[in-house]
Amino acid sequence: MAKKKLEYIWLDGFKPTQSLRSKTKIIDNFSGKLEECPEWGFDGSSTEQAEGGSSDCILKPVYICPDPVVQNGYLVMTEVLDADGKAHESNARATIEDEDDDFWFGFEQEYFLWDTETNKPLGFPASGFPAPQGPYYCGVGGQNVFGRDFKDEHLNICLEAGLNLEGTNGEVAAGQWEFQIFAKGAKQAGDEIWMARYLLERLSERYGLAIEYHPKPLGQLDWNGSGMHANFSNSFLRNAGSKEKVEQVCEAFRGVIDEHIAVYGAYNDQRLTGLHETAAITDFSYGVSDRGASIRIPLYTATHGWSGYLEDRRPASNADPYKVAARIIKTVKSATVAVNGKEAAMA
Repeated sequence: MAKKKLEYIWLDGFKPTQSLRSKTKIIDNFSGKLEECPEWGFDGSSTEQAEGGSSDCILKPVYICPDPVVQNGYLVMTEVLDADGKAHESNARATIEDEDDDFWFGFEQEYFLWDTETNKPLGFPASGFPAPQGPYYCGVGGQNVFGRDFKDEHLNICLEAGLNLEGTNGEVAAGQWEFQIFAKGAKQAGDEIWMARYLLERLSERYGLAIEYHPKPLGQLDWNGSGMHANFSNSFLRNAGSKEKVEQVCEAFRGVIDEHIAVYGAYNDQRLTGLHETAAITDFSYGVSDRGASIRIPLYTATHGWSGYLEDRRPASNADPYKVAARIIKTVKSATVAVNGKEAAMA
């Protein structure tokens, strides 16, 4: 059997925002199964994950898919472990409490295509600004769309890799795009978002562009920022059948605003101002079909017997989906326990 190229991918220890790293391993007689991927090591002192005097860290494979670009290649998402085999402090995936995959997540990843020559979003002139926001969202035409070829190629290679992308669209600002990924299981959803981000970065190398995940790269000018809206459900929400139950889950988020904002991405205070389809970072609100709320109750949920899902609109585009999912799961589980306990006491 031919030699196979496995690209091991992990998250470094940089703060406040972790970056992707990768290196290539060549394996003989490999058939493409995750269990065939051996653990591997790397120099953690070069990635802010270890000291130079004891720098070995371990890469534990957790997800694999075909490499859509490299012949005979595979992409391998890994968790970082300490030298003693325990989850590294930078390993947020290991903190997700969803072993039965009861939680389903749909992440809406926004980003800017960034022109490295002008240091502005693609489509912005070297001096000044393009026409104001309005025509760019789901826009068509050369005066409104910048980077469609890039976006479409990214979509195609993600599909070739087997990632569950459910759609893409042009966003509100010029040069801004979005893709959506859905998965049954929080870890799976996080793995696929990170893999799609990795493919974005790889593609940008070839196009001579950069990917900008900052939630407000244009400052407080009248341009939208970028988010990673988190749509989520568990069996409780999918079968709630009650407006009261859905709102009790929403209310559970009110008392833990700080805990959620702490993992919803760096510089998110610049985006969550109460303007440009956001709620203020210090506030908490929810409402049916309300894109200015902290949590939107989708029209689908309200019109399907109050059973379905919710959307937390606060996570920033640079947030770690593992951390976002772990925190949402903790809050929803606490609400579920409270509601079930109340119902048991009344029975």
